[in-house]
Parts: sequence; C-alpha cells; structure tokens
Amino acid sequence: MTDALRAIEVAFDHPFEDPSLLQRALLHRSWQAENDAAESNERLEFLGDAVLGWVVADIAYRKFVDLPEGRLTDLRKSVVNATALAALAREVGLGDAVLLGKGEAAAGGNDKTSILSDAFEAVIGAVYLDGGADEAYRVVERLLLPAMTAALPNIDRLDAKTVLQELAARLGHDAPVYSVESVGPDHDKTFTATVVIGGVSGVGVGRSKKAAEQIAADTAARLLEQT
Repeated sequence: MTDALRAIEVAFDHPFEDPSLLQRALLHRSWQAENDAAESNERLEFLGDAVLGWVVADIAYRKFVDLPEGRLTDLRKSVVNATALAALAREVGLGDAVLLGKGEAAAGGNDKTSILSDAFEAVIGAVYLDGGADEAYRVVERLLLPAMTAALPNIDRLDAKTVLQELAARLGHDAPVYSVESVGPDHDKTFTATVVIGGVSGVGVGRSKKAAEQIAADTAARLLEQT
C-alpha cells in the first residue's frame, strides 16, 4: 500500500482488511479509460451515497430530537451534497490519492468538487464493504457529525445557489445567470452547468441538473470573493 493510501486509512480511521477496495474507491473513470482497468470507483460511489444518506438521516433523527421533518431534511442536505463532501475530502487530503487520467490530472481534477465528492462517497462505500454497517456508521459519524452540528444554526444559508445570490446582491451585481447542458442516454446523463455573475463564471458537472448547478454556484462564489 502506498503512503497516500495509508494516509487515507488514517484520515478515515479505518485500516482496510482488503486494500483493493480502497484502491478502487480512488480510481477515477478517466484513469480507468487510459489504463484499461476493469472497474472505476463509480459503483462504490453509488453504494457510498446510499450509506451516507442512511447514516446522516439516522444521526439527525437521533441527535437532533427537536427538529421537525423539514429541518431534518435540510440538515441532511447541508452535509450530504457535492460541495460539503468535497470540502471534507480536501480536509483529509483525498485529492492527493485519487488516480486520474493524464488529461483530467492536467485540468486540475484532483481539486474538482465533483471528483472529490464522488471519491469521498466511494471510500465510504469501500468502508461499508470492508468493515460492515456498524463500522461505516462509526466512520461517517466521526467525519460528518461535527459538520452537522456546525451547520445547524445556518441551515437556510447553506444552499450554494442561495449563497451566490446573496453574495451577488451584497456586491451590487445582477442576478446569476445559469445555463445547463447534458450528454448521455436518459438513464445515465451527465449535466454541465455554467453560471455567469459579476464578470466571473463557474462550471459544475453532476449526475443531475441540481447537483451541477450547486457545484457551479459554489465555484462562482469562490471566484467572486477573490475579485
């Protein structure tokens, strides 16, 4: 196992019985295509997304007993979304371990929100397969409960599109303008959203229009704050 993979084990606090699961969780489809690998991390990502949704919903229900259903949903969405998961991925250095094709790597893929969030979900899926449901629950709770607690006072402000809208108003810019394109068959579409605001533009790629727009809005907000 490489030093990068060991660092991920430490960050997630889970030593893998089957290191090949962790390796697969960090194998992006661009690397798979260039190296003729048997499988990318996409199936593990699918599993990890479901595990995250289950664990976070359970934590929200048990820990935040005074919240009504609508606020529980908002709390879950505040931490189980591409922007929030990518932020966690950056904190634990996940980008350094993701295997990318040459083109994607040259384009800065190791810091792309969509790639990092997908890899985070894939690692959670790998933990679930390697250690079981109880271990996956423990790992997710350790990593996400602090973010859930921090998000609670500001749930209504954590939507990236809302944040961008408010930032634009505060800086005196016109409202953000979004455009979305999609490619692929109906059952497996990839959406690319672009938002233009205040002389900057943000681009996001996701499995749904909403996810792509959220990533685009987060990117644009980051750029706008730097201008």
